[in-house]
Amino acid sequence: MNTITKYWFLEGFNLFNKLGRITMMRMCEILEMDHIDKGTTIQLINKDQKSIFFLKKGTVKIIDTVNDSVKYVVKKGNIFGELALYDEDAAHEERAVALEDCIICYIEADRMQNIMERHRSLKNGVLKIYGMRIKKLERRLHDLLYKDSATRIREFITDYIQEFGEEDETQITAKNLLSHKDIANLTNTSRQTVSNVLSSLRKEGIINYDSKRIAMNSKVITD
Repeated sequence: MNTITKYWFLEGFNLFNKLGRITMMRMCEILEMDHIDKGTTIQLINKDQKSIFFLKKGTVKIIDTVNDSVKYVVKKGNIFGELALYDEDAAHEERAVALEDCIICYIEADRMQNIMERHRSLKNGVLKIYGMRIKKLERRLHDLLYKDSATRIREFITDYIQEFGEEDETQITAKNLLSHKDIANLTNTSRQTVSNVLSSLRKEGIINYDSKRIAMNSKVITD
C-alpha cells in the first residue's frame, strides 16, 4: 500500500490527532498494511519481532495463550499488541484472532517506542489505552468476588452492546461476534450459564438476538 493510503488509514485514529501531517507521513513510510480474513490468527510476536497493530476495519479478540481464554475484544479505530511496549514476557502469552474480516496496519514495537519518546501526546495516548485495559481486567476480578454469575453476564451484554452497537430510535444493535464460550471466558462463568442467562434475557424482552446480531431496547440501557 502507498503512503497516502496508509495516511488515510491512520487519520481515523484519535491517537494520532496531535502528531501533525509531517510526522504522520513519516510514520506511514514504515508501516505495513494487511487484510486479515475472519477466523485468522494474528501473531503478535513473530520470530521475536514484536509489533503494534492498528485496527482500521473489523473486530479482533485477544486470547491468553496460557489458559486459552479471551481477555478482551478490540473494535475498529483501536490498537492492540501494545503489551509488547510494557511487559515483554506477558506479550508472549497473547494472540489475536479476527472475529470478522479486518484491515490492519502494524509497526515494529521498537520503532513505535522511538516515535512515542519524541511525541508525548502519542506516548500518553498509548499508556491510557494500556491503563484502561488493566482496569477492565481488575474490574473482572472485582466482579468475580462480589457479583453472581448472572449479574456479570447481564452487565457484560449491556456493556458490549453499548460499545460495539449502533443506535436507532428504539434499540441498539451490535454484531453477534462472540460465542457463548467467549462470553463465559470474559465473565468467568460457564458456557451453559451464559446460554441460560441469554435465554432468560430474551424471554424477559430485554434483548433479542440471532446468529448475526444482538440488540437491546434503548430504554433498558437508559434506565
